[in-house]
Amino acid sequence: MKAVALTHYLPIDNPRSLFDTELPEPPAPTGHDLLVQVKAIAVNPVDTKVRAPKDKVENAPKVLGWDAAGVVQAVGPDVTAFAPGDEVFYAGDITRPGTNAELQLVDARIVGRKPRNLSFAQAAAFPLVTITAWEAFFHHLALQPDGSGGQSGSILIIGGAGGVGSIGIQLAKRAGLTVLATASREETQSWVRELGADHVIHHHEPIEPQLKAAGHEQVDYIANFHDTDRYWQLMADVIRPLGKIVSIVENSAPVEIGLLKAKSVSFHWEFMFTRAMFRTPDMGEQGKLLDAAADLIEKGQLKRLDRQTYQPINAENLRAAHALLESGRSIGKITLEGWPA
Repeated sequence: MKAVALTHYLPIDNPRSLFDTELPEPPAPTGHDLLVQVKAIAVNPVDTKVRAPKDKVENAPKVLGWDAAGVVQAVGPDVTAFAPGDEVFYAGDITRPGTNAELQLVDARIVGRKPRNLSFAQAAAFPLVTITAWEAFFHHLALQPDGSGGQSGSILIIGGAGGVGSIGIQLAKRAGLTVLATASREETQSWVRELGADHVIHHHEPIEPQLKAAGHEQVDYIANFHDTDRYWQLMADVIRPLGKIVSIVENSAPVEIGLLKAKSVSFHWEFMFTRAMFRTPDMGEQGKLLDAAADLIEKGQLKRLDRQTYQPINAENLRAAHALLESGRSIGKITLEGWPA
């Protein structure tokens, strides 16, 4: 089967950082696994972080990638929710071979049905960021997806124009919150407004005065989708007493957790691979939330995230996608569709 892989961890402008290759097809699925024919993929910051230069060499080609949409080819004996021919989308498992291959084995419990009104490329843009934002808001911050119970409040989303921010803004609005999202460039500010942000905060300018000018000197929730170290002090300053903070970006240096004590603020990490990595009893929640997201997409309640699509899926285009993501100038999601003939 065709695949894009690596053996050395190199800068993305090196042609060997990602290369086209032929690999053996995966074995027949066992247990809860599906064998999926991958039709489209998307790139995420995790792809570039895993691929980043380091002194390590793989003995065999390693396939990255954690977003896909495709067609089920075969199912393991413990699978009940899917059958061959079903169209699916998913983000996969960081401990297993990735999506950048024509065929992939993936646990059915973390797979959802592809929205019927989207192409494979459009669908591939959703899984990883949707799982991340959904778990951040509805599992960690204990918000209700439909805003039931008169739920209200304000949330500051740091990194509003990225992939997670793009779906996060939409989910937070559906949950009944007032959304303040950070963005700097004119095109990113326009994008977050289009997605439903009530206020746009320029993150290259002092943030606290902008929050105050927007009528939100303090906020009830903070979702940090960009840089935990850089914004730790700010988050401690602007979170409301008894508020909640969630972050998806690991800190590079110790943070002063004591800054949150006086306000009794709770801090949560969100890492969407946790359930699959540790085979938690509730790992099926990810498949359920992808199905719920598919329903919302089909009803027109969630907007598309894809902003640029490369064709076909090959090393040259995947390197270009990684380079764009690393530039910090991408908006929404970057997808790739179709394999070379």
